Amino acid sequence: MHLSAPDTPPSSVAISPPGIKVVVSTIGRFHSFDLARQLQRKGSLARVFTGYPRFKLWDTGVDPAQVSSFPWLQTPYMALIRSRLFQRYAARRWERQAHFWHDRHVAACLPECDLVSALSGSGLRTQRAAAARGARYVCDRGSSHIVFQDRILREEHALLGLACPGVDPRVIDIEQAEYRLADAITVPSSFVLESFVAEGVAREKLILAPYGVELGAFFRQAPRDPGFRVLFVGQLSVRKGLHTVLQAVAAARLPGARLVLVGGVQEHTETLLRRFPVSQTGVAVECLGHLPRASVIAEMSRASVLVLPSVEEGLALVQAQALACGCPVIATPNTGAATLFSDGVEGYIVPIRDPAAIADRLERLAQDRALLERMGRAAVDRVAALGGWDRYGDIIHQAFVALVGAGGRAGRAR
Repeated sequence: MHLSAPDTPPSSVAISPPGIKVVVSTIGRFHSFDLARQLQRKGSLARVFTGYPRFKLWDTGVDPAQVSSFPWLQTPYMALIRSRLFQRYAARRWERQAHFWHDRHVAACLPECDLVSALSGSGLRTQRAAAARGARYVCDRGSSHIVFQDRILREEHALLGLACPGVDPRVIDIEQAEYRLADAITVPSSFVLESFVAEGVAREKLILAPYGVELGAFFRQAPRDPGFRVLFVGQLSVRKGLHTVLQAVAAARLPGARLVLVGGVQEHTETLLRRFPVSQTGVAVECLGHLPRASVIAEMSRASVLVLPSVEEGLALVQAQALACGCPVIATPNTGAATLFSDGVEGYIVPIRDPAAIADRLERLAQDRALLERMGRAAVDRVAALGGWDRYGDIIHQAFVALVGAGGRAGRAR
């Protein structure tokens, strides 16, 4: 069931009548609450289970009565993860336990439903509970295939001479079991889809549903800075390509420019900042750490360009958010960028591990402000045409209805 976005605009997509009930399971928040909100819009949300505490969910748009929170392990994990000592000695084990107990809680409390959509890594027991009730099980995978992810992250760390623990083999086993048992796997980009196909998963089992962006929140809210401002938003890590950003900015001729880094510090962040210095080239560097959403929107509005040269992810939400703020994006195919925008129109798509290509695009934009403004306007138009999260909801709901089929629970039981 390989589905993608329909050609018709969201306003003309016929909404299927409510008739299925779907449970959403997620260890955190991520895009899962956007999924839950869309299912709620369709009248198809049965329950959303999360490891997030309720006080962090007030702005999701999901009816609180439909939310079941199991925060006892995930909430302290979120509080401790910024500590480097915790990252080094306890994070992986704690994370694994949080996923295990979340999965067990959902399986034990699963209500009657037609379909369960569980974020990958914590759905194995939930799948068994769903099967026992005659419900369909969908594995929601937000990143590339777990085997591909592990392999490319190990490769990237090795190229930098950095230690890489890789993905826990037990986690790989769990995810691959989820892939096998799932009736379908939802993926957000063609990059992720192809990573699954390359690992032997049937294309027909994959549902391509690109994420949306909250247009009511993400739009230009401040004038673009008169100087050239390069923005990076994401975990300051090898996975997100921090080292590539630093090399590219250092190589580009950007006198008086500013590099703004927004995101959480990792164990190797300081090593990368020291190894690839930027300030000595005349570019000022600001490390702002974690910022609330309003501050991120302000930074995207002020920025000249967002650079995200990740070696692996699914469909980085910050790309669409920056585009909605009129900020062109330079990204790699491994961010899912090709599913979101066109190279040379709203930004640039460059190969992974190619700081020279990024430096070239930065110089083009810095030297041609008319090009920069044109790309900024095209970015806003592109995101508006994608239809926010409603188009994502239409694709997902259509796929889920097709999976469940006309017979519902009773039909499958027969």
